[in-house]
Amino acid sequence: MSDTESNIGIPAEDRAKIADGLSHVLADTYSLYLKTHNFHWNVTGPMFNSLHAMFMTQYNELWLATDEIAERIRALGHFAPGGYSAFGKLTSIKEAPEQPPEAMEMVKQLAEGNEAVARTARKIFSIVEDAGDEVSVDLLVSRMQYHEKTAWMLRSTLG
Repeated sequence: MSDTESNIGIPAEDRAKIADGLSHVLADTYSLYLKTHNFHWNVTGPMFNSLHAMFMTQYNELWLATDEIAERIRALGHFAPGGYSAFGKLTSIKEAPEQPPEAMEMVKQLAEGNEAVARTARKIFSIVEDAGDEVSVDLLVSRMQYHEKTAWMLRSTLG
């Protein structure tokens, strides 16, 4: 083992699988951040003020989450993806359309995006748990809780 290789009690093969899975979570989170921020800028209509504020709260939380996820990947001894090209290959989130949709369509797309991030996190949960990586388990639980609750709140806005 080199001086720069991680020795945290999780085998290298497991750390690689976890880092790969977290890279997908990171890409989804960043892509949803971009979409949410775009919708914050471009929302219009009678619910402008409340949606503008709600989207701002959400994109700020997503921005902070990207750092937490990327730093966990680094703690596992791997490099975090960081470019649009890399994120494009890893994400399951559809880009915002060039022409911003109506406000309620924005809400629907953000609800779907939050559900997608929760699914991505859930896909790797058993790998993380089986590896005994309690830190990543905690991270994933907190991400799933956030995204499931946010999706519920967005869907509730739809009526």
